[in-house]
Amino acid sequence: MDAAQQEATARARELQRNWYGEPLGALFRKLIDDLGLNQARLAAVLGLSAPMLSQLMSGQRAKIGNPAVVQRVQLLQELAAQASDGSVSAAEATERMEEIKKSQGGSVLSNTTQTTSGSGAPTVKRVVREIQSLLRSVAAAGDIIDAADALTTTHPELAEFLRVYGAGRTSDAVAHYQSHQN
Repeated sequence: MDAAQQEATARARELQRNWYGEPLGALFRKLIDDLGLNQARLAAVLGLSAPMLSQLMSGQRAKIGNPAVVQRVQLLQELAAQASDGSVSAAEATERMEEIKKSQGGSVLSNTTQTTSGSGAPTVKRVVREIQSLLRSVAAAGDIIDAADALTTTHPELAEFLRVYGAGRTSDAVAHYQSHQN
């Protein structure tokens, strides 16, 4: 890979980090490991071609263009967390992956069984990711920061929200949410 390709890949991974909280290669590898998938199966569940998944993982492409695919990624992340903590069996995970594969998207802030904790309430991380997805589906992180800067003097609370949820990392947004609940 020449210097220009390396620079483009690094730029794409940084964009992915801004949009999705981490590079898609790392995110997809976690899903593959946690759910016992291979790349072809992951691509099928997400509704992507295998070459497209490979390009996203390697940083040759930066953005998932289809909001329904982004929502499936989020649903798989929630499922992977449940599989990791043992609250979902391997058989249940396989069944839920088939449901996720068939899902056509819909409301970004949906409240289905895949988006909830054991108590029936949406998990904080899930809500944060949905807010991030919604914001990032309409603007890039740099544009969100620019909007936050423009709102700083007139609406400081909205500016902070945009910085933390729209352009920040998921873990920082979760911590911010939890600190404001007390």
